[in-house]
Amino acid sequence: VQLQASGGGSVQAGGSLRLSCAASGRTFSTYVMGWFRQAPGKEREFVAAISWNGSTYYADSVKGRFTISRDNAKNTVYLQMNSLKPEDTAVYYCAADLNYSGSYPSAQYEYDYWGQGTLVTVSS
Repeated sequence: VQLQASGGGSVQAGGSLRLSCAASGRTFSTYVMGWFRQAPGKEREFVAAISWNGSTYYADSVKGRFTISRDNAKNTVYLQMNSLKPEDTAVYYCAADLNYSGSYPSAQYEYDYWGQGTLVTVSS
């Protein structure tokens, strides 16, 4: 499985960006897909995930501002980011979990494949 993230860029606080992650694989619709981010000098952290049946999960820091969605026909997962804050500045990674364990999908070790990351910079 290969993952290609795109859509990062620079934006002012309060602005919006939409990240995309295109995946290979004929069984994309069965994957749990997640977004994680790593800010400078910090550990990588969970942002959002979406299950095979469309259930969504969010970190508290992005609830109400970010929306994860998927288009199984296009093998693509999206992260719509609104009301961006400087603290959202990070490299954003998409990831695929091919063998969902049923637990809350925020643990990095659950994910089998990772994209290369796309940089989001939010200025104040």
